[in-house]
Amino acid sequence: MTKERWFGPGDRRLICDGRVVAPVVLADSYRLRRKGLLGTAGVTGAIWLTPCASVHMVGMRYPIDVAVVDADGMVLKRATLRPWTGLTWPARGARATVEAAAGSMSEWGIEVGSRLSVG
Repeated sequence: MTKERWFGPGDRRLICDGRVVAPVVLADSYRLRRKGLLGTAGVTGAIWLTPCASVHMVGMRYPIDVAVVDADGMVLKRATLRPWTGLTWPARGARATVEAAAGSMSEWGIEVGSRLSVG
């Protein structure tokens, strides 16, 4: 039996409104953005995909929380997406998308209007 692969944690930190909330992996290359969380059984922390204005859940096996942010890191949209059926439509001004385990964004206090950054 093969061990299921979990994504993360990253060596950087996700910061929400000035406070560190989780470890984060910065996916800023085409290869890393294309792979994302596909093929994983779960995620520890978060993944920051940039540039990335929208995401889909085709091929995913578990639900995730998604925050779409603008160039200043302000959260434009936040949603929980289900495997195979969820997606985000591009938002005006969207520059990046942050993905985490379902329920994480509420736990971390991330809402529309929050400011996110990577430190």
